[in-house]
Amino acid sequence: MISKNFPVEPRIRVGCLLLMLACAAMVASGRAATEVKSSALPAAEPNPRKLILDSDPADLKRYREANARLAPPAPGENRVVFLGDSITDTWGKHFDQYFPGKPYIGRGITSETTQQMLIRFRPDVIALQPKVVVILAGTNDIAGNTGRSSQEMIQNNLISMIDLAEFNHIKVVLVSVLPASDYFWSRGIEPAEKIVALNAWMKAYAAKRGLVYVDCHTPMSDVQHGMKTEYSPDGTHPSPAGYAVMTPLVEAGIAQALARN
Repeated sequence: MISKNFPVEPRIRVGCLLLMLACAAMVASGRAATEVKSSALPAAEPNPRKLILDSDPADLKRYREANARLAPPAPGENRVVFLGDSITDTWGKHFDQYFPGKPYIGRGITSETTQQMLIRFRPDVIALQPKVVVILAGTNDIAGNTGRSSQEMIQNNLISMIDLAEFNHIKVVLVSVLPASDYFWSRGIEPAEKIVALNAWMKAYAAKRGLVYVDCHTPMSDVQHGMKTEYSPDGTHPSPAGYAVMTPLVEAGIAQALARN
């Protein structure tokens, strides 16, 4: 800004004015270029999983229609619901192979954590009127799929599911978290010992509450507490050989739960 009270030669005044006009033109030009560049960028493709979680954080609609079509248990039917994540999701698609003739229902959803399963517990477990619920959960909490979760947070979610089950006269089978030395989708978490600690708590808590605890971790773990390579293609999800180990162990746990008063 040039003061009116300070004498300036006309040519200097003109030079300053031209400089100010040039600067203004440069700013306008840059702004226009940015707008053109921004408008030329392709629109980001919507992430289907994110859209689901934004509107339905626990993916309740996944089994809504299947639940509505499901008839109430027949008299004497020992209905069992398996609640879990991708491990249960894949397992449930082959129950006719692993549990032929059994009235077992899979309600697993890939990537889910215990907090999401707790939200689903009423429509996907209680409403189906099972005699037993098999809960296999916790590894995605450790992986941080819905944010950081402490051991206490995971434990509290499991306790809440157990409380809901027992209030509704549903027997509980807690299955150990399967071994993993790393997560391919979340590197560097170092989950092995965290899983061991969570399983130790589950075993002790099951004994305290009179629940059935099924240890699938020990027979599937290597010496570093990772998954044995013969039981998993990626170190986390069981192969058919892995499910072949788990199936009789969980079947025995279900029989034990059904035999309890």
